[in-house]
Amino acid sequence: MRPLIVAANWKMNTTPAEAGRLASEIAAATDVAGVTRVICPPYVSLAAVASALAGSSAAVGAQNVHAEAMGAYTGEVSAPMLEGLASWCIVGHSERRRDQGEGDALVARKLLRCAEHGLRPILCVGEHLAEREAGSAAATVRGQLEATIAELRRHRAELPPDLVVAYEPVWAIGTGRTARGADAAEMANAIRAVLAEAGADADAIPVLYGGSVTSAAIDEFLAEPSIDGALVGGASLKVEEMAGIVARAGVVAAARQGARQGTTTV
Repeated sequence: MRPLIVAANWKMNTTPAEAGRLASEIAAATDVAGVTRVICPPYVSLAAVASALAGSSAAVGAQNVHAEAMGAYTGEVSAPMLEGLASWCIVGHSERRRDQGEGDALVARKLLRCAEHGLRPILCVGEHLAEREAGSAAATVRGQLEATIAELRRHRAELPPDLVVAYEPVWAIGTGRTARGADAAEMANAIRAVLAEAGADADAIPVLYGGSVTSAAIDEFLAEPSIDGALVGGASLKVEEMAGIVARAGVVAAARQGARQGTTTV
C-alpha cells in the first residue's frame, strides 16, 4: 500500500527561531498513525527544525537542491551540504520553474544528486491555466516527465526508486481558482501511465496533490484512490490547518489499510 504523505512547504517564511517553535507545535499536533509528515523550511532554518523534530517521526525536507555536488555557484546549496539536515527534498517546484527558469533537464540532474546523497525527492509537475483551457494539461505533464526521464537516461540513470510526485495545477496556486478531486485523479493516472511506460513500478509511487491545499478542501482530493496526500503551501504555516489536513489523511490511511486487509483475507 502506498503511504499517505503530507509535506509542508514553508517557502520563504519563518526565521530559524520561529521555524523551530512552529515545527515542534506541528509535530505535536499531527502525530497520526499511517501518515508520513515532512516539513520543508527555508535553508537557514533546517538545523533548527531538525533539532525541534528530533525524537519525533516527522521528517525534514529541503525546498530545493543544486544540480551539481560542488563548485563556484554563489548562494547555492548542494546535496552533500544537506546530509544530516534533511532526508527529503522538493525538486522542480512550479515557482522555481517560473522564477528561476528551471527546465526538465536541470530538474533531472537534481534528482540524480538526491539519489546520490540519500534525499527522497518530491518531483513537482503541473500545467498552467492556458494549457488546461486548451485541453493539453495531461500532455504538458507527460512532456515534463518524459523530458526528465530522457535526461536521466542520458546520464545512464533511471527514476529514483523512492520517488514521490506532486501534481501542481499551477493555475490553482494562490489565484483563488480551485481544482477538483476528479481533475487531480485524472492527472495522477496520467502521471502513473508515463512512469509505467518508463519501466517504473508506477503503482507503488505516491502522487500528492499540491494546489492551495487547505483542511477544508483536502477531503475531496484524498477521496480519490490515486491521490496519496498533499504538498501543502501557505496552510502549512498554521498549526490548526496542518492538524486538520493530517487528521483527514489519517482517516483515509486507516480506511485504505482496512480495505486492503479485507481484500487480502477474502
